[in-house]
Amino acid sequence: MSETAVSIDWDRSKSEDEDDDEEEEEEYSSPVQSFPGPLPPPSANFEKDRHLVYLEMMYELLPYHYQSQEINRLTLAHFIISGLHFLGARDRVDKDVVAKWVLSFQAMPSNRVSLKDGEFYGFFGSRSSQFPIDENGDFLTHNSSHLASTYCALAILKVTGHDLSTIDSELLLLSMKNLQQDDGSFMPIHIGGETDLRFVYCAAAICYMLDNWSGMDKEKAKNYILNCQSYDGGFGLIPGSESHGGATYCAIASLRLMGFIGVDLLSNDSSSSVIEPSLLLNWCLQRQANDGGFQGRTNKPSDTCYAFWIGAVLKLIGGDALIDKIALRKFLLSCQSKYGGFSKFPGQLPDLYHSYYGYTAFSLLEEPSLSPLCPELGLPLLAASGI
Repeated sequence: MSETAVSIDWDRSKSEDEDDDEEEEEEYSSPVQSFPGPLPPPSANFEKDRHLVYLEMMYELLPYHYQSQEINRLTLAHFIISGLHFLGARDRVDKDVVAKWVLSFQAMPSNRVSLKDGEFYGFFGSRSSQFPIDENGDFLTHNSSHLASTYCALAILKVTGHDLSTIDSELLLLSMKNLQQDDGSFMPIHIGGETDLRFVYCAAAICYMLDNWSGMDKEKAKNYILNCQSYDGGFGLIPGSESHGGATYCAIASLRLMGFIGVDLLSNDSSSSVIEPSLLLNWCLQRQANDGGFQGRTNKPSDTCYAFWIGAVLKLIGGDALIDKIALRKFLLSCQSKYGGFSKFPGQLPDLYHSYYGYTAFSLLEEPSLSPLCPELGLPLLAASGI
């Protein structure tokens, strides 16, 4: 897949007999996977200063290993800039320069009539996916603006304090409706692609951040989400698929953003809920492994990012008090790099994807040196609130 969100490129859908230990999040992982020699002993503390150095280095210049991820440049920028916000270092970012850069990626139609052509006028993921209109005035074959890139663009703008009312949200949302399918799911791009819960979440988050729900049919989206719930309480990427931590997050966060579920489901009357929270709670708690980390699926190893994907679901339904937080913290610290950042597994080198979700996970654990988290958006709470 060419361009996946942020937040949303966990175990991409493959056949169950393929080992996702090899393929999972390969777009974001460092190509140099392991430390040479014996593993360094894990620190007993969250090393904020080292993480600041790591992110500031990435803000100034990405290592050459990330060349293959050029198509995901906005996503990588989101991890860096939002990560700095979590670390209380918003002042390290030139907000005006960043906002101008992000806005330069928005796709714009040649005229309002073009909105009827079925295209999506969101944000490109990088310069390499941004092409001009051809000599015939045809934008259709070149416009590859993407739902995931659009989520990341708006996330960066919120984090930098940009006024989102200055964006032509009517244009963006009117064209986004072209991506919603009859079953309620969303394509990520107007020329086709997978339709699954990742892009339902992107659409819901975009509408929420723009405070305008004209870009999607919420009822259809809700029904699609409910059709993705498995017998065990979790959610698969598509109807009938295996329950998955990332898909479950997208389902629950989308339902919260759309207003179909409220705060602390477990303490309220579940008979009126669109989902069965106790079954979901049981599935989520079973994902915490013996090493203290969370796994994305049954019989898979613990992975830094699932501390957020699963932990945020538990936070959203009011079950986070049941997490073994001491054990989870210990696992996360074993993935903390001596260079700053986090790796997927203990003993590997850090990458931006797992670093960002390491910060969000520690925010869920209420690490004192980190900003609080808005779990349904995966952003710093103050930024999500527009403060």
